[in-house]
Amino acid sequence: MSSDFREWIAALVTPRETSSGPRPEELRASDADRERVIAVLTEAAADGRLSRLEHEERVDAAYRSLTLGQLMVLTRDLLPPDQQPIALHSRPVAAVFRNESRGGRWVVPSTVPVSSIGGKVELDLREALLQSRRIVVQLAVMAGTVNMTVPEGVRVVIAADARIGQFKDQTRPPADPDCPVIELAGYVWGGRVIAKSPKPPKKGRRR
Repeated sequence: MSSDFREWIAALVTPRETSSGPRPEELRASDADRERVIAVLTEAAADGRLSRLEHEERVDAAYRSLTLGQLMVLTRDLLPPDQQPIALHSRPVAAVFRNESRGGRWVVPSTVPVSSIGGKVELDLREALLQSRRIVVQLAVMAGTVNMTVPEGVRVVIAADARIGQFKDQTRPPADPDCPVIELAGYVWGGRVIAKSPKPPKKGRRR
């Protein structure tokens, strides 16, 4: 890979200037976030990684936690970074002749750099927490594929200066005109971007 091409990729995945706001660790935690953390603590106590007293102390701290940052410290020494119940990803998503995915309960920053050279990127936003109401996905794609699963009530748009050759928008249009927006920026050469809505839950059979 030439140095010019590496510089081009680096320029594309450099985050744009965004408005200031709360840091990811300062965002308020939900009851579901607390339950995710408590489930990890309970499993750690069951296999002996936590004593009974440590488990009780951390569970009590989880119930009293107000922010994501307060919750994250409770499981930091129990699981590797890619298995944490809540993740704060600051690194770009990059796939060079391989597959790369990001999903689960993670905080989506205002700008998400995504690069793919002959690879496939899977972005699953169904359980994600959007840090702002406008998320910029900064693309640098050459002969690669980016698949995005977008939750209901979120609109996907293309930036005015973007150069995206092939884009399929398979999402369902939001009913609220003031809904959160995911903006696709950057370049896609010889590749494609697909945005889709989650599959509706299967209806149970009537008895």
